[in-house]
Amino acid sequence: MKSLENWLKNLKPRTFQTNLKREFVIEYRDNPNMSFSEMLSFQLTQDRCSLIDAFAIGQEIRVFFNLRGRRWEKDGNVSYFTNLEGWKVEKMSDTDHGSAASLPETSALPDLTEDASNDLPF
Repeated sequence: MKSLENWLKNLKPRTFQTNLKREFVIEYRDNPNMSFSEMLSFQLTQDRCSLIDAFAIGQEIRVFFNLRGRRWEKDGNVSYFTNLEGWKVEKMSDTDHGSAASLPETSALPDLTEDASNDLPF
């Protein structure tokens, strides 16, 4: 059983005419002290599409998922696809994190353009 927990960043509408697929994105960091985060796309299928309906963008959630992969061949070209297929979604906390809260402010970063003599050769 695999699970990840972090903030819901994007929620896509149901796809296909019969509501067979729903995708959503969570922000993930291996280390909470890192400033860089990964955006991971998950999908819910068939009767599980409604599992994400109770959540809003910015909420901290835990997603339980299966890793699915498949091979696809057309005209002699082979491709491989990987899906993160969710089967359970839980609320983690009442904390709401907006999209701007995930990255540090740019004013906190040093201005590296001032000193031209500090130019490295590589």
